[in-house]
Amino acid sequence: MALTETPICNFGEKAHDFNLLSIDNKNFSLKDISGKNGTLIMFICNHCPYVKAVIKDIVVDTLFFKKVGINSVAIMSNDVINYPEDSFDKMKIFSKQNNFNFPYLIDKDQKIAKKYGAVCTPDFFGYNSKLELQYRGRIRELRELKPTSTGDSELRKAMEMIASTGEGPKIQNPSMGCNIKWFK
Repeated sequence: MALTETPICNFGEKAHDFNLLSIDNKNFSLKDISGKNGTLIMFICNHCPYVKAVIKDIVVDTLFFKKVGINSVAIMSNDVINYPEDSFDKMKIFSKQNNFNFPYLIDKDQKIAKKYGAVCTPDFFGYNSKLELQYRGRIRELRELKPTSTGDSELRKAMEMIASTGEGPKIQNPSMGCNIKWFK
């Protein structure tokens, strides 16, 4: 596991289209998941300790986002040959265990992760209603894989701001996690 930090938000960058298979055996595109007031695209995986540390927050926040017109999706882009714990079947189990309320998609050839410039899990991309990037930060601060605070997450505050104003916070803390497991 190599601890990796996300780059600074490239404000205004447009979301990239995709057509990926979900754990429900349905294909989803960007159009299918775009929300009226914003869209959250998350790169996660099943085995990353950083994802596991915040998965409950992710599920709670994405449920709230639905109420304010933001749709969410999670994409798993890791190499499943060398990391079988991230396999499609294990994605189904992870989703069920954690009560996902959003589509969980597999990026088998890693093309979408590369298009987005995803670097780690979790990696959050928060878009406004025009699908312009407004947030590329963390969900909350962690120390020794434990949240340092309670209450609303940084992600929730940012996405709520995006839903109401179309713009994200100018100061953002990078997300950190395991690097994406690229094919060799």
